[in-house]
Amino acid sequence: MVYDNPDDVKIGLEVHVQLNKLKTKLFCGCSTDYHNSDPNSHVCPVCLGLPGSLPVINERAVEFAIKIGLALNCSIVEQTQFHRKNYYYPDLPKGFQTTQYDYPIAGNGKIVIEGEDGERVIRITRAHMEEDPGRLQHIGNIERSKGTLINYNRSGMALIEIVSEPDMRSPKEARRYLDKLRSILDYLDVFNGDLEGAMRVDANVSVFNGQRVEVKNISSFKGAERALLYEIMRQKNHIRRGGTITMETRHFDEARGVTLSMRTKEEEHDYRYFPEPDLVPLRVADRVPEVIKTLPELPDAKKERFMKEYNIADMHARALTIEIKVANFYEEVVSKVDPKVAAVWVADILKGELNYRDLTIDAFRVEDIVDVMELVIANSITEQSGVEIIRTVLDHGGKPQDIINKKGLLKVEDNIVAKAVEEAIAQNPEAVADYRAGKEKSLNFIVGKVMQKTKGRADAREARERLIEKLKE
Repeated sequence: MVYDNPDDVKIGLEVHVQLNKLKTKLFCGCSTDYHNSDPNSHVCPVCLGLPGSLPVINERAVEFAIKIGLALNCSIVEQTQFHRKNYYYPDLPKGFQTTQYDYPIAGNGKIVIEGEDGERVIRITRAHMEEDPGRLQHIGNIERSKGTLINYNRSGMALIEIVSEPDMRSPKEARRYLDKLRSILDYLDVFNGDLEGAMRVDANVSVFNGQRVEVKNISSFKGAERALLYEIMRQKNHIRRGGTITMETRHFDEARGVTLSMRTKEEEHDYRYFPEPDLVPLRVADRVPEVIKTLPELPDAKKERFMKEYNIADMHARALTIEIKVANFYEEVVSKVDPKVAAVWVADILKGELNYRDLTIDAFRVEDIVDVMELVIANSITEQSGVEIIRTVLDHGGKPQDIINKKGLLKVEDNIVAKAVEEAIAQNPEAVADYRAGKEKSLNFIVGKVMQKTKGRADAREARERLIEKLKE
């Protein structure tokens, strides 16, 4: 199926990744471990932009930037240079942001996502280094705020801004791009995505080949998808009413699910870029061979290896490798049980239960899922009982064997299942007659009665097969 994109939606994303696994900020020695600290307690003359202070580049941040560029299939420049991006905003104490302008450290990359109609290549225009501004905290709604507080703890944190081409055609594709990008960054171990401000998204979107509108500072992937859905509909409705879309910057109000106009979109010349006189150009190409040696196995490569080494389906391999913690969890499990069985239990059952509860793989132990699978394989418990054990561990804790003993989940003997089948048939003559008349759904009703009689300890497939045989008599 080919996705025809009837509204000619074009989406490009600018993703700001905070390199919060560095120990110090980009140009000073202030600690990056500020998230649980008092406001304005992780600052110094450099990150506050005080007169006479001089920046010193964080060498490790440059290595992280090269690593990210390589993982995004980018070319790394021979030499890069920092510029001053001049604009006034209260969270920018220097009155300018130190960033990379016409010599970004990486560019011309790509990543592959699952698009609306199969695999889709999203081009990466550039990835450049810059410093994070401070954080504004509005008192009340941004439109009617009674005041604004400023916390400069974040000021000067190392950022990588990853800019894509407008290759995404729907909010769903944008969400998948963000998920894939997060996955790659997690594998690289350059940031902790669970911390506040770790990844922030600016979305550029247009419809019907019109002017693009930028939606700024979206703080979550779900928020990005919602913001794009709203903004696409807003632009379409505005055009249908005879209006014209103008280039502007808008803010996404997460609570109300709407975008609000902030200002007309600035042009590059408005920022008056010029080279940063306090930082010399950096020759980075010489570092690439050493950084390449530190690259881990990335999601796509791991997916291919899982399919080849463990002989599992593409669907399972993709689900197991999108998160590095899940991939590592699975590899521990397959050292003890059959890989195909493990793929079903980890990718389908366990991940489904975790997602339902908004939990991560850390909430379950490898030895517990292995115990559950071994009991199912040994035919000691049913698959339904295995799922019940997983749910109980997640909701209340406990060990699988203790849960089995407490709830009586050991599989019932064959003679008890046979008796339950005979009783279910005898006690439900109407359902039996319907099934024999060709109504297949009636069989499910009778299977349910067998499961009731055995308190869920019979295997549903086995009960179904026994019923079919018995009803043939």
